[in-house]
Amino acid sequence: MADKDKKDKAEKGAGSAEAAPARKGLPLKTLIVVAALMLVEGVGLFFVLGSLGGPKASSAATDSKHLAHDESEETEEVRLLEKEDERFQNLASGQVWVWNVSIYLQVKTKNTERVERVLEGRKAEIKEGLSQIIGRSQIAQLKEPERQTLNRQVAVLLDKIMGQDSEGKPLIERILIPTCSGYPANF
Repeated sequence: MADKDKKDKAEKGAGSAEAAPARKGLPLKTLIVVAALMLVEGVGLFFVLGSLGGPKASSAATDSKHLAHDESEETEEVRLLEKEDERFQNLASGQVWVWNVSIYLQVKTKNTERVERVLEGRKAEIKEGLSQIIGRSQIAQLKEPERQTLNRQVAVLLDKIMGQDSEGKPLIERILIPTCSGYPANF
């Protein structure tokens, strides 16, 4: 009976296999249709967006204007003191020192005439102010390589005397001190 049961089961299994439809693979038609639709959509978008116009050609060039050279903005050097090397005394260290100083001013060309007029009209006041600055300065300040302290003090003095131009800027662009040498005076 065991053999008979096995045959029955085998026949049923074979019959059920024939009765069941064959297993299907991937739905090939559906995949082809979806791929074709995506391709048509992509090509359509490409042409629609392309026909709207892509980025426009641009250039950063502007109309070239000829810049005129303004000589009034150039700088000139004007001598502040009458002599090339003016002498001033310094007593700050307890010993008398004599300092040979020459000072020039860098001034814009448009302000040169005004600066020269003020220098001529107030030369005694300017010389007195410089004498006071050098007389009360420490020797170390007068020996500074870049003479920053002396430059600042002279700039303040001259800005107070000269005033400002029509634009509210100082008349003097820069102070130049090419010579500032001292030696102890032995009387």
